[in-house]
Amino acid sequence: MPRSRNTEGAIYMSMAMAGFSASDALSKSVIADMNAGEIMFLRGLFTSILVYLIAWKFGALRSWRVMLKPVIALRIACEIIAAVTYITALGMMPIANASAILQSLPLVVTFGAALFFKEPVGWRRWMAILVGLAGVMIIIRPGPEGFTAAALLCVASVASTAGRDLATRGISKDIPSLMITTVTAISVAIFGALMIPFLGGWQPVGTTSLTHLLLASVLVLVGYQSVILAMRTGEISFVAPFRYTSLIFSSLLGFFFFAEVPDFWTLVGAAIVIASGLYTFYREAKRHVPPVAQESAPRSPV
Repeated sequence: MPRSRNTEGAIYMSMAMAGFSASDALSKSVIADMNAGEIMFLRGLFTSILVYLIAWKFGALRSWRVMLKPVIALRIACEIIAAVTYITALGMMPIANASAILQSLPLVVTFGAALFFKEPVGWRRWMAILVGLAGVMIIIRPGPEGFTAAALLCVASVASTAGRDLATRGISKDIPSLMITTVTAISVAIFGALMIPFLGGWQPVGTTSLTHLLLASVLVLVGYQSVILAMRTGEISFVAPFRYTSLIFSSLLGFFFFAEVPDFWTLVGAAIVIASGLYTFYREAKRHVPPVAQESAPRSPV
């Protein structure tokens, strides 16, 4: 049975979350030895080299003037802000907690899609996303002590990442995804280098740390490309909730590599988030079940 474009978008988004979560874990493992600017520079440098070679191989390179297009410049700016705020937050809190705060992103993106792109969002899908957000709130359990600098940095990362994803949707399909990834990676690396003097200067980089960042750059590339494909393939309001899968990946990585054990309420909240995502997927599948009288007719694209 052929997959719908929304299903393909959901698969791409899940791949992106796996790549970003693993890359974040590798970045967290070295943040005690170097500052966020140095991590952004090295990780961005490796990613830039890799994606440039791939884009060149597939003939996806275009004039660098594409960076002057307002929508691409906005996407790059949002990506930079998201990277610096999130990497800094990772050094201040458990990776699973940071990921949990980021789970509010689908609601922000869905609202933006309905507001700016007039995408139809049925009440069932809205309810599923709101239930997922409630699950995230159970994980965070906000209170007076919850408004920490790390939490605020994560909130800033949510806002900027939502802006990035909405800007991606507005980019002309004539510009290859690999070109977008190339200019984004290079811009992040340059900004990271500019930040180093203001964050304590350059710190010596050991072989282990360098290896971690090299692997992180490969995973960032997977994440970059997958999230672009996700946002350009399916409806934002359907694809966005599959960011919830990052909670699963981050919790497992936190447990196995940082001995971070989720408590009872975190597990309850995670179960609610996962259930809401599965329900959203179920609703999409039901939308594409043809009537009995049209069983032999070809399925229309969404």
